[in-house]
Amino acid sequence: MTVALWLLLAFVASLGLVPVCRAVALRLNLVSVPREDRWNKRPVAMFGGVAVAIVVFGGAAIGGLVPHIPLLLGAAALTFGVGLTDDIVRLKPATKLIAQIAVASLFLAGGYRLNWVGGLTVDTLLTVVWLVGITNAFNLLDNMDGLCGGIALIAGLSLLLDLLPSTAPNTTAFFDARFLALLLGGVAGFLVYNFHPASVFLGDSGSLLIGLSFGALTLSAPHQASGRSDVLSIVAAPVVTLLIPIADTALVTVSRWLSGRAASEGGRDHSSHRLVAMGLSERVAVVVLWTIAAIGGCIALVVRYYAQTWSIPLAIGFVLFLTIFAVYLGRIRVYSEGDVRVPRGRAFTPIVVEMMHKRRVAEVLLDFCLIALAYYAAYRLKFEAEAFLYNFTTFYRSLPLVVSVQLIAFFVVGVYRGVWRYFGLMDAVVVAQGVALGAVSTIVALLFATRFFSYSRTVFAIYTILLLLLMILSRASFRLIGEFLHRQRDGSQRLIIYGGGSDGAIALSEVRQGNNAYRILGFVDDDREQLRTRIHGYPVLGGFDYLIAQLERHTVDAVVISCRTVQPEQLQQIERLCADASIALFRLKVDLRPVLGDSERRGRVAVLHPKRSSSDIAR
Repeated sequence: MTVALWLLLAFVASLGLVPVCRAVALRLNLVSVPREDRWNKRPVAMFGGVAVAIVVFGGAAIGGLVPHIPLLLGAAALTFGVGLTDDIVRLKPATKLIAQIAVASLFLAGGYRLNWVGGLTVDTLLTVVWLVGITNAFNLLDNMDGLCGGIALIAGLSLLLDLLPSTAPNTTAFFDARFLALLLGGVAGFLVYNFHPASVFLGDSGSLLIGLSFGALTLSAPHQASGRSDVLSIVAAPVVTLLIPIADTALVTVSRWLSGRAASEGGRDHSSHRLVAMGLSERVAVVVLWTIAAIGGCIALVVRYYAQTWSIPLAIGFVLFLTIFAVYLGRIRVYSEGDVRVPRGRAFTPIVVEMMHKRRVAEVLLDFCLIALAYYAAYRLKFEAEAFLYNFTTFYRSLPLVVSVQLIAFFVVGVYRGVWRYFGLMDAVVVAQGVALGAVSTIVALLFATRFFSYSRTVFAIYTILLLLLMILSRASFRLIGEFLHRQRDGSQRLIIYGGGSDGAIALSEVRQGNNAYRILGFVDDDREQLRTRIHGYPVLGGFDYLIAQLERHTVDAVVISCRTVQPEQLQQIERLCADASIALFRLKVDLRPVLGDSERRGRVAVLHPKRSSSDIAR
């Protein structure tokens, strides 16, 4: 029986078992009740994980897997039992941790390890940390409808595709693939009932079972060759596959630690919750994380089969992107200062601590990675496989010089004085100056040291272009991520801004920051040259007549007037139509007022005051 058939049968069985388990949970009153630290707003049955476990263990028994993978099935059963007990009687976090370490020790006793490092002691510790960490990562990820099940399905398919080429009959990979097919089929059937709004949850029994299974399937069996020649690819493939649960766990742990809260304490500070806090709907937030997980799964497969070409730089780039994404989400405030769960005198959930030097250290470390990545990619682009190996000695000998000179150049021109949130054109110019100064200085240094012998000018030209692109993308990342996430908002209130230009930009910023309920349709501008163009990423829909037509048809819910030159009769017509149709009307007033008297303000900076008072709103 093929792996696809195992998965299909498990899916069908799960479709039938989940409603039964849900009914049992409701009858026994084993439900997740709404609480301050939980996301659900109504009681939901908890036995989705039980249905998945019945499919996995029942299918393994019927399919004859038990004699071939007894350790994996036994460890999975123990982990499921711990989770089920926690769902019923609520175990202490320390109790669950001890049980998870004991289960991880079973794999070590059976000879299963990560084999990431040569030292046996270090690799043993890493194996325990990996198994316990991934198990709990999926448990923490189970915080929103469809999230844990969807990520598990995506990551599991990537692991399954990784296993299939090695599934010769009666090998460990052969039986592991069938176990994984049963697990994925069970999760897929459960996911049908877990989409928003969910009627059943996995519970700890299901999430811990999934996490332990995925962590165990990434281990190397006793006397089993990894099939990969370099350590970096051995590490990168499983890490990139499971990067979403890993990153979410890191984000939650660090944010709670900085907030003075226990990592084991529940809360609404996960990556999914932060996306919703920005204005995304629950479904869109889950889809965003699914998409990132799918990209990671594809990159993991590339790492697995093309480790000697572009896969490792691709994996490193993906890790850097997700790190920046996590830092961006860490800036989102999900608890208020008055929240009783946040101790007084401690930091709050925004992770970027208001200490400039710590942020600069992180920037330098990021730039270190970007410089090395750009330099490596330049050699890859210039030289083919054999030529690259011939020139690799030149690459790694010059890499320390390139990195150090480039970082000094960035410091000299002032790259580390900018703020990412406000990155603009002039900041890009400064970055370009730093990249150019670093490249030229490195060439000069190599010219004096080695007369530029065996080095390629083309490599440095490619390096300069790549590093410039990477630096600008990294610095503009906060604005790019914010723009993308703002576009995903599905606010129910349709809004049009009347007036483009600089005032329109201010109005756009005010709407974005002030109310997540609005969905911006675009701009209206009387300048005919602006028609069929885009202002700040949004289309210019038409002129004043277009706005009036939309108000008369009641196809908008709010209007913001940012145009300073609007005629009184036009303003009266807009106010009348908005009042008749109960359409919210805002007017943005921006003026420049002196703070000090004429005799005192010489050399002073005036203050720009955007105003939007209640008197400017008509309904």
